[in-house]
Amino acid sequence: MDDLRVIWKVSIRRACEVLRELDRCIRLYGRPETIVSDNGSELTSRAILEWQNETGIAWHYIAPGKPQQNGFVESFNGKLRDECLNEEVFDTLAHARKILGRWRHDYNHHRPHSSLGGLTPAARRSLEHVGSFAPGALATPQPMDYERARLSK
Repeated sequence: MDDLRVIWKVSIRRACEVLRELDRCIRLYGRPETIVSDNGSELTSRAILEWQNETGIAWHYIAPGKPQQNGFVESFNGKLRDECLNEEVFDTLAHARKILGRWRHDYNHHRPHSSLGGLTPAARRSLEHVGSFAPGALATPQPMDYERARLSK
């Protein structure tokens, strides 16, 4: 019984951490229509369900054991692992934040994405502002304060 209480408390703590990150991402990148996730205990908690009801953001759970149903994140995770995590040895948490911050900046500003027709996400956003894409299709980019976020440029 004590093990179940510990697992429950860990799940609640992780759900609160997930919600803090989701709120931060929404402030930075805008509000999504839907969030797709697996069925992890931190993502199926009462806290997540209450947040979903408060924000009105739809939540879609993929079928258990079917990661291919969330191909966007699986593709991203593979690229992150192949291009960054497998290539680096992190000495400290600060070093990891610095390397990951650089990789993320490169991924979002310099690296062409096939899903965007060979454009970078930054180029796609700038085209949206001049009317080449559907207005409002992407969130308005917000400047990133790397120092406050503990990342390096």
